[in-house]
Amino acid sequence: FTKPVSGKTLKLLYVKPLSENSAKVNKYVKDSQDPRFGLPETYQITVKNRSDGSTRTMLVHHSRVIHIVDDLLEDETEGNPRLQPVYNRLMDLEKVVGGDAEMFWRGARPGYTGTLDPKYKMTNTTLSDLQDQVDEYEHNLRRILLNEGIELKSLAQQIADPKGHVEVLVQMICAEKGIPKRILLGSERGELSSNQDRQEWMEYVQSRREEFAEPRIIRPFVDRCIEYGILPDPKSEQNDYEVTWNDLFSISDKDRSDIGKIRADAWKAYSSNPVATETMPPELAAELFLGLDEDQLNIVIKTLQQAYRKMKEEETPISPEEEQIIEEDEMGGNGKPVEEIEEMVNE
Repeated sequence: FTKPVSGKTLKLLYVKPLSENSAKVNKYVKDSQDPRFGLPETYQITVKNRSDGSTRTMLVHHSRVIHIVDDLLEDETEGNPRLQPVYNRLMDLEKVVGGDAEMFWRGARPGYTGTLDPKYKMTNTTLSDLQDQVDEYEHNLRRILLNEGIELKSLAQQIADPKGHVEVLVQMICAEKGIPKRILLGSERGELSSNQDRQEWMEYVQSRREEFAEPRIIRPFVDRCIEYGILPDPKSEQNDYEVTWNDLFSISDKDRSDIGKIRADAWKAYSSNPVATETMPPELAAELFLGLDEDQLNIVIKTLQQAYRKMKEEETPISPEEEQIIEEDEMGGNGKPVEEIEEMVNE
């Protein structure tokens, strides 16, 4: 593994992610004339065998490693860890939550103080017996104390609500990392606020995709695979490759169904109004009420035209005899208008 990768038609066997502790830089390029001056030349890779728990350390050439570093400024090999800015706040949060549990455990079981009656004289035997009872009570061997001449009183419980401290720490973590509080805690209080938080979080994730994941992880890996012939070269086909992400801002299935129901109700109200077509053409109504774009609208119009043409073609032509029968029915059955027949009946 210490030799550089060579060849133009290679096969990728496997890819393994390694942390900073498992992939340490062993040697840097020291030649200032080298294009990789100041960059790692070899890495010391430590791999653990899960089957028997053994570990293996090897030297690996930089051509076999994709070095991923976040939050770079001047150094191209070492950056700031993602959790470093909020590490102290996370430790504070752990101490507050853990301290609250310990405080409740100690405060919920209060201490006691005893007041000796001035007129009572305690003997050594009574004092020893009281001490034994207190020890048994402390070790959960006794729940009742029997004594004389001493008045026992419980001390005030010292329990504080850690909610305010936790909220301050969480707000500081959210402010540092740019994560909305409702997204981090998983709470959805208020539809408007939650939608705004989700929008901001999706924008942050999208920027993270475009500014870090694509240029620092995906493209270096794909370019390396193209360089060694693992993937075909898109430039040979006069067409560079693109990285496509799933749409984070697409609406959910529930929202899509609700919008469809509202649009269907609007179209139903439009189609049931006999004068609606005179004030708004059906094409414009389909575009506004159903939210159809130009291509979809053209498909709908074409489908309606085909259905209308098919319906006209399937109509059975009327014979002359049937036309005469229809005319006689309209004339009252004997060639005379219905009005004349009614006048004859009245006379």
